[in-house]
Amino acid sequence: MVNSIFLKTMGRKKILFICGSLNQTSMMHQISKHFEEYDCYFTPYYGDGLINYLVGKGFLGFSILNGHFRQKTEEYLHNNNLQVDYRGIKHNYDLVYTCADLIFQQNIRNKKVILVQEGMTDPENLIFYLVKYLKLPRWIASTSTMGISNMYTLFCVASYGYKNLFIRKGANEEKIIVTGIPNFDNIHLVKNNDFPYKNFVLVCTSDMRETYRYENRKKFIEQCVGIADGKPLIFKLHPHENFNRAEHEINKYAPGALVYTNGITDHMIANCDVLITKYSSVVYVGLALGKIVYSKFDIDELKQLLPLQNNGTSAERIARIGMHLLKGPSIEYDKIREAFDLKTA
Repeated sequence: MVNSIFLKTMGRKKILFICGSLNQTSMMHQISKHFEEYDCYFTPYYGDGLINYLVGKGFLGFSILNGHFRQKTEEYLHNNNLQVDYRGIKHNYDLVYTCADLIFQQNIRNKKVILVQEGMTDPENLIFYLVKYLKLPRWIASTSTMGISNMYTLFCVASYGYKNLFIRKGANEEKIIVTGIPNFDNIHLVKNNDFPYKNFVLVCTSDMRETYRYENRKKFIEQCVGIADGKPLIFKLHPHENFNRAEHEINKYAPGALVYTNGITDHMIANCDVLITKYSSVVYVGLALGKIVYSKFDIDELKQLLPLQNNGTSAERIARIGMHLLKGPSIEYDKIREAFDLKTA
């Protein structure tokens, strides 16, 4: 039996999916489902050199490289019976999908690589410009630098608004294809849910403090109370937050508010009247469903960036781009965009 399985698979091309957060990991999984005739392997996000050394010593637990993020990713891969090849060292891969180019790992630099946008990117700040113009490591500026490495073969993005944003940041227009992105391309499905509450104000918090960024949570909670203006208030905590601290703060500054530490956030958004969040991609769920939305980003700009709704076909579209790349050595960007870009499909 073992020999027959080996003979059946040894000639098949192999694809590596580099995962990250649970959202990124589930997107990679969805794409992989369309590669039944290929061998697919998955890895949590990883780095080289000093970064890999620090991960090995237990540091960088606030990032997708280690700690809670990596643990959840490994649990997801195990629970879904996916083949794991940490750091992609077991095979010579024919194609790589990655969720981020903040680190462009040494062992994928001679491969065909498809970068897939996860969702919202961090705002550009002073650190972004220092990274861009002084050629500092991209990961210093977090997701604001996504796409500007230009080391990938192709970059699949959520919308034409995001295409323009990434080009302005410094991404190569020739390599960008507007495909929509899994998890954000069929949002209206979330209307069918069993979340027990309706007509409330929902607050989706962030893990800014856990990732060593400043947040005045007291002020934020008080602003949420003001926006609610007597309406029922529900807080959905970010999965990587310090729950005990967050619940204590909410009970103190918004007494009577309900607090959820788990549950399907999209279902909560579908049932709310108002959504409040700072820097989370869940804002797109609220906008797509026509909710009143409060965000640190400009709402009109967010509407321009809103991921295209294509009835959940983004994963298949992104997979078919990979199949096209696997067919031959040449990369004809114009023909690929003509075949797969949503505007011309």
